[in-house]
Amino acid sequence: MPAEKLRKYLDDNNVKYRTIIHSRAFTAQEVAAKAKIPGKELAKTVIVRVGSSLAMAVLPASLRVDFQLLQDVVGANDVELATENEFKEVFPDCEIGAMPPFGNLYGVDVFVAERLTDDEEIAFNACSHTELIKMAYSDFARLVQPKVVRFSTG
Repeated sequence: MPAEKLRKYLDDNNVKYRTIIHSRAFTAQEVAAKAKIPGKELAKTVIVRVGSSLAMAVLPASLRVDFQLLQDVVGANDVELATENEFKEVFPDCEIGAMPPFGNLYGVDVFVAERLTDDEEIAFNACSHTELIKMAYSDFARLVQPKVVRFSTG
């Protein structure tokens, strides 16, 4: 079951979504394969440190974060991959590495790669390494109001 906080938020906002159960997987490409979802439709959440703050970089599973591009578009002097120790306390209801792209529920800014907006639906980890949520990208954008920027490479 998705983290209670996320499920309640989606239900309270009348979002239509479906849950997809899959065998345990840890990398985004492995999750996409096990859930039989194209990698471009699976939104992976990468936790980054922007200066002294944490943020989410959300992009298709088939792409990588270009840290220099992200640094340039956010106007920060320093953008780096955050360590598990830096963010595990921020997402207490999630397995490490399975955070959903709803930074607004955790007080974290969300940057979405432009290419993720091309799909009508997205799927993402639902706080576990065995469960995804699939929903309309438009509902995600309405609820999260992410900053859409170009920061990914293939």
